[in-house]
Amino acid sequence: MTKIQLLNPRLANQIAAGEVVERPSSVIKELLENSLDAGASRVEIDVEDGGIKLMRVRDNGGGIAKDDLPLSLSRHATSKIRELDDLEAVSTLGFRGEALASISSVARLALTSNTNDEGAAWQVSAEGRDMQAELAPAAHPKGTTVEVRDLFFNTPARRKFLRTEKTEYNHLDDVIKRQALSRFDVGFTLRNNGRAVYSWRAAQTQLECERRVAQVCGPAFMEQALHIDMERSGLRLWGWVAQPSFNRSQADLQHFYVNGRAIRDKLVGHAVRQAYQDVLYHGRHPAFVLYLEVDPATVDVNVHPTKHEVRFRDNRRVHDFIFSSLHHALAKVRPGDQFEPEERTAEPALSGAAAGEFQQAPMGLSSGGGGPSGFGGYRPPGSGAPGNVAEQMRHYGSLHQPYGGPAGAPPQPQPMPESEDGEVPPLGFAVAQLKGIYILAENAQGLIIVDMHAAHERITYERMKTAYAEGGIQTQPLLVPESIAVSQKEADCAEQNAETFTQLGFEVQRAGPESLLVRQVPALLNRAPVAQLVRDVLSDLIEYGSSERIQQRINELLSTMACHGSVRANRRLTIPEMNALLRDMEATERSGQCNHGRPTWTLQSLDELDKLFMRGQ
Repeated sequence: MTKIQLLNPRLANQIAAGEVVERPSSVIKELLENSLDAGASRVEIDVEDGGIKLMRVRDNGGGIAKDDLPLSLSRHATSKIRELDDLEAVSTLGFRGEALASISSVARLALTSNTNDEGAAWQVSAEGRDMQAELAPAAHPKGTTVEVRDLFFNTPARRKFLRTEKTEYNHLDDVIKRQALSRFDVGFTLRNNGRAVYSWRAAQTQLECERRVAQVCGPAFMEQALHIDMERSGLRLWGWVAQPSFNRSQADLQHFYVNGRAIRDKLVGHAVRQAYQDVLYHGRHPAFVLYLEVDPATVDVNVHPTKHEVRFRDNRRVHDFIFSSLHHALAKVRPGDQFEPEERTAEPALSGAAAGEFQQAPMGLSSGGGGPSGFGGYRPPGSGAPGNVAEQMRHYGSLHQPYGGPAGAPPQPQPMPESEDGEVPPLGFAVAQLKGIYILAENAQGLIIVDMHAAHERITYERMKTAYAEGGIQTQPLLVPESIAVSQKEADCAEQNAETFTQLGFEVQRAGPESLLVRQVPALLNRAPVAQLVRDVLSDLIEYGSSERIQQRINELLSTMACHGSVRANRRLTIPEMNALLRDMEATERSGQCNHGRPTWTLQSLDELDKLFMRGQ
């Protein structure tokens, strides 16, 4: 007997199934991809027991002809590619022709299809025995239904690795949501154990697309999301990215699609992290739903059995495009973009003795060098004529005398100042400083609270970065050139990217097959560990085709300098100084976060304040 044998078809398909079918969610993914490739505009999914007992996917796509049905359960049989050129520019989600064969080898599968509404439908079934497909007539409208029962019934060793029904259902639900985000023009319905979970209609307008994103990712994501649409050199990136203030403890709200295919790619993840680096708190993760459109010929989707990973022909171009697009989108955010102007036309009605509204002049708050009498009482927009407010405050003022006024004199409310064009700036105007740490300001929406040190730190940091960029990278020759031992691959990379190092302020020469010589470094990094920095840059260049290490290190130094040069806590500011800081914040990029990712300001709207004091309830 020979030592080498051909595997029988059943065993070969079960081995192949190990690459494609890991759990019920893997089956749903493959079936949904087939439905979308078939041109379906509506997909219905039914599952029982987390998909272990039953998974049924029904679509209204083009259907499968009678003669093609038995072939659909064969390995390496597909309608999506014909020759090598098709494989090099794949535009469909599925193309390997292994999914249905693999599924039918480890489950009881029935596939019913019809190519038109008037013709007869046919059904092909297989139960994982000898892979003999059985064909029979059936009743079915145009489209296809795939029914998968008793997953892993003939492979108990694999079935025991499945988790609880709830866990498997959650994985399955995540897959459906990812596919629903990939195709807004397709409606999706999910029923679990006979109970309707959700039914999403096809979305046509941007508003409808945003509604689906909110349904999948949560309304809080959409409330904090920025819509972007960037196009350059044959690449297009569009979708939604959450503002840095909306971050996660886990990377569980990150959806990225390349030509409609959901992927998890290291290069993409690195580019997104780089874009958020300056504004995200340490250890937190950004949230996004992004779509990259590229020429199919420039991306290889055939690098992983489950097609979760892709390979770009020009990694560096794609990485730089994603990074720069997100970096600029986040930099453009200003305080005025965080909220929409709200019109407050009337105060909530009160009954009885509380019907007369009154105000109290701020007490016990410091306004800096000008003293606490530098501002009047708080009057929200639209609260009535000052005379009426003053009249109703007389009784209250006689009991609680505000600072800075003569005894018995009623406080005179002062209207909020306006800018030259008659509009209130987004961050409003300062009214006080609290504990030498926070600036309190009034804008059209309500109360703005600013962490003055964090805000000034960001303003100083951005100005230093701008000044450094305009002045160029100042270099400093090393008195004694530093020799670095590297691998031959790293030395080749350094030699090929000598111009890149020069642009970064380094002069790196190859001194041997596995050694480099550093003769010049950026002046700001003259005390940095040069050898480690060069190795890190080389690692990035090899992995991603580009590196931001040098700029990061320079930014870290500028950030430290900005932190030490910013106003400290307990420093008293005058009202004009506070207003100047607010105006600088409105004009500064990324002013919503300090250099360390902490928020610099927050808004307490009048509605929130009303709820806090139960006004109108």
